[in-house]
Amino acid sequence: MKDLNIIKNDPWLEPYKAVIENRYLRAEQKEKDLPAVNNTLGDFANGHFYYGIQKTVNGWILREWAPNATKIFVTGEFSEWKENPEYELSKKENGNWEIELKENQLKHKDLYKLSVHWNGGQAERIPAWTNRVVQDENTLVFNAQVWFPEKAFQWKNDKKRKEVKTPLIYEAHIGMATEEERVGTYNEFRINMLPRIKKAGYNVIQLMAIQEHPYYGSFGYHVSNYFAASSRFGTPDELKALIDEAHELEIMVIMDMIHSHAVKNEIEGIARFDGTRYQYFHEGSRGEHVAWDSLCFNYEKNEVLHFLFSNIKFWLDEYHFDGYRFDGVTSMLYLDHGLSRAFTNYDMYFDGSQDEGAITYFILANKLIHEINPNAITVAEEMSGYPGIATKIEDGGLGFDYRLAMGVPDYWIKTIKEKPDENWDVRNIFHELANKRADEKTICYAESHDQALVGDKTIIFRLIDKEMYWHMNKTSENLIVDRGIALHKMIRLVTLATAGNGYLNFMGNEFGHPEWIDFPREGNNWSFKHARRQWNLVNNNDLRYEYLNNFDRAIIELVNSEKYIEKDYPQSVLENDGDQVLVFKRSDLVFVFNFNPSQSFTDYGIPIYAGKFKIILNSDDPEFGGFSRVDNSIVHFTSPVVPMSGQHQLKLYLPNRTALVLKHIPTKKVKYTES
Repeated sequence: MKDLNIIKNDPWLEPYKAVIENRYLRAEQKEKDLPAVNNTLGDFANGHFYYGIQKTVNGWILREWAPNATKIFVTGEFSEWKENPEYELSKKENGNWEIELKENQLKHKDLYKLSVHWNGGQAERIPAWTNRVVQDENTLVFNAQVWFPEKAFQWKNDKKRKEVKTPLIYEAHIGMATEEERVGTYNEFRINMLPRIKKAGYNVIQLMAIQEHPYYGSFGYHVSNYFAASSRFGTPDELKALIDEAHELEIMVIMDMIHSHAVKNEIEGIARFDGTRYQYFHEGSRGEHVAWDSLCFNYEKNEVLHFLFSNIKFWLDEYHFDGYRFDGVTSMLYLDHGLSRAFTNYDMYFDGSQDEGAITYFILANKLIHEINPNAITVAEEMSGYPGIATKIEDGGLGFDYRLAMGVPDYWIKTIKEKPDENWDVRNIFHELANKRADEKTICYAESHDQALVGDKTIIFRLIDKEMYWHMNKTSENLIVDRGIALHKMIRLVTLATAGNGYLNFMGNEFGHPEWIDFPREGNNWSFKHARRQWNLVNNNDLRYEYLNNFDRAIIELVNSEKYIEKDYPQSVLENDGDQVLVFKRSDLVFVFNFNPSQSFTDYGIPIYAGKFKIILNSDDPEFGGFSRVDNSIVHFTSPVVPMSGQHQLKLYLPNRTALVLKHIPTKKVKYTES
């Protein structure tokens, strides 16, 4: 095998070269072993065209894979929910079951289930490959539903699916997106949220909790029906309309993909589907995720890969999603799910305690996705620091396009909780935010939904706490609120300004959504109070939330207009821990942060190349809730540190808790012509 770029880029990986090569070769061999018509992953991943209910010229055909079953019936409204010989499936080869039905035996929106028998048992099951599941409002029972509208959905904007070079991701949850204390819908999100996201400047929407899940409070992480879009938000066509309109606005839509585990529910999910635990999952303790109370897939089995790869292709083809954020990658990579160790050295990634089947799955899944859509985005939610997670497959990596910089939000929480403002270390801030693997692209973020889940708080609420209830009015004067707003802006700007290759924000956090996230559950009397977004706060011009929203829009616009993230990585200019002043440059922009809680500086010297600079963003501007202490109209010229030394500096006024962005203004060249 040729020399791997992953090792060239990181010589510390040289001792593990054989393991890295074997993982690449293992995936290569597995791909060859997978049964497919034309020996391509795309052909292998077509199970959704075969299993489940399919419409035929003369009626219907239903197929399921249940190798341990001895008898299967389709039951539903059409059979009075009883086993009827007319609706009994026939057993075929390789554990497959099949039934052909006449056109009048099923119709659009019929409810149905399978009655599965095995030696020693029988139970109702929702078909594993069903594309629609609904819950009865009265009994709360889930059933599969035939979904074949007479008029198929017509896509209008498929040609607008373009490559995004710098993903600016708006992480969103359909049900939470409404202000009312209830579950929001696909239609409401399309009508109310898409214009808001477009105006905010984000170019990618990451939708959470799309795959059907029986318990709303699981945030969509305990999936039961992998091919079914959650019906609590609306119909499949309404989700398609949402994605279609996002494409019209030139916004990509990616989905939270949950292939790391499955809900234990047997009637609603695929647990013990044919009476065995090992059909889709590992048998014994390896098949159970003790921390998540869920089941773990067996990625070694071709039938499981067929199910999961077909699931990947289904959402790309049927719903035109533009990629995935894969959840729980760390849990999949390690046999102990990464729970029993601190990842302090490279041995932890190559010591034999990894799930090699899962690693093969990731390599082939990423290859499949980009085979289907070369412009698709794949993001790994990975917290162990596994080297090569977002490195190209041919270079020795797993092939994700991006990794989430999960250490960044943890760093901000730790800093806010444990360090008084005067001890914030700007050298450490820059190191933590700018330190990234050179051969991997990263998505950076100050906070996602994770940081606000019950038991935690949003950054703004952690900074301001109860004062948010009484002093967010623009006429109110409060030092705690002033501090919180100033730091909220600086934290978000420095995170975005040092971002490796992209940025993420959870909906509402752009304007400083208060409090925490808590879905309805028994412990809170099934309340929706904290499972919604209070848009009235940012829409009210009398409140300071408007300032934070304006600033978020400004920093996103700065990325879109200057495209500095595409050009190069941040380069440190000044890290003065004593003054708490941090300066770095990126492209032709200079980012200046004075984190000092009390001291402002006059004529502060910043070493920089010769030229003139203009302020293009100032966190202290009144429109951002600042105090207008800096004159943005001034053009700043550098001056020599020492005459004839060749060293220059900018002298700036730096108010406390303020961030400035300056742009270098090129000198116009004058053409001289002979008279």
